[in-house]
Amino acid sequence: MTAQHSSPSARFTGDANPYGGGDPYADYRTADFPFTHLADLADRRLGAGVVAANDEFFAQRENLLLPERAEFDPEHFGHKGKVMDGWETRRRRGTSAEHPWPADEDHDWALIRLGAPGVVRGVVVDTAHFRGNYPQAVSVEGTSVPGSPSPEELLSGDVKWTTLVPRTPVGGHAANGFAVSVEQRFTHLRLNQHPDGGIARLRVHGEVVPDPAWLAALGTFDVVALENGGQVEDASNLFYSPATNTIQPGRSRKMDDGWETRRRRDRGHDWIRYRLVAQAQIRALEIDTAYLKGNSAGWASVSVRDAAADGTGEWREVLPRTRLQPDTDHRFVLPEPAVGTHARVDIFPDGGISRLRLFGTLTEQGATALAARHRELGG
Repeated sequence: MTAQHSSPSARFTGDANPYGGGDPYADYRTADFPFTHLADLADRRLGAGVVAANDEFFAQRENLLLPERAEFDPEHFGHKGKVMDGWETRRRRGTSAEHPWPADEDHDWALIRLGAPGVVRGVVVDTAHFRGNYPQAVSVEGTSVPGSPSPEELLSGDVKWTTLVPRTPVGGHAANGFAVSVEQRFTHLRLNQHPDGGIARLRVHGEVVPDPAWLAALGTFDVVALENGGQVEDASNLFYSPATNTIQPGRSRKMDDGWETRRRRDRGHDWIRYRLVAQAQIRALEIDTAYLKGNSAGWASVSVRDAAADGTGEWREVLPRTRLQPDTDHRFVLPEPAVGTHARVDIFPDGGISRLRLFGTLTEQGATALAARHRELGG
């Protein structure tokens, strides 16, 4: 069963020019989509995966979720043909010489397990380097299934799929963006390409909605972590890397896997503001500068505010301005729990941090609010 919801058309349609040499991205078509500041729910670092596809003759389905932009080597051919950095299926054919063309309903599909269940606000179907072999149209559906369902279970007739992006024409060698307005929590997506072709990357931007029962069982956890429902609301500077990196799972593995600002030439400082998963009591925190050796922040402070009561709340410093060391994980136990819904890290004067961890437990009010939102979104 599929429910229909409207979605605006992609920005681009039609063929791109054949590759003419030089920079393959020189004629790539893209735009600023308003939802891309949100987390990518299909990020491999969160545990996302492409669990199945009906066809991947030319290029593997796993390429869809690679974090790097797609690369193109015009000389790279394999025993099946041109090697592409994306997911590419074989050309569909009709049923007979009299009807050699694919039927209107013919399509290929890939099943994506989101790394973190949540509300989808926008999807980017990137056809970079697929200039004459991209799909005519795409569609995206979502479902919410608890546990760890198999592909067979997801494809059974018992699962209800909701349309997030209706069948819409797309363009080759372009970032095709779609805003989504379905207020529902999803765990899996089905990406369809009509009738066949290739897609380089899939990005699924939205808001993480964690399972309250899981967080309650954990007790103490990182209340700002992306996988637990934390969000970056704003940051002073995003010159080198996104602030969302600071709440990704695990430790940073290289310099650009954190947050780094440009060099300041004034007397100011840089900062990131976060929204916690819900109102929480914070008892300990970590500020990690892993792989930031000559460019880590010199000092940092952390403040918390509680906007649960009246929507305002004053900022209260819970970690005073403290010297940071390069490439080091700094741990602090707070003298008393700090209750809040938002947090802010200030770095002085500039530089970067790789991770921020805020360890605590949800308050009764926070747990109630999170459970109510989970129910409202169909969790």
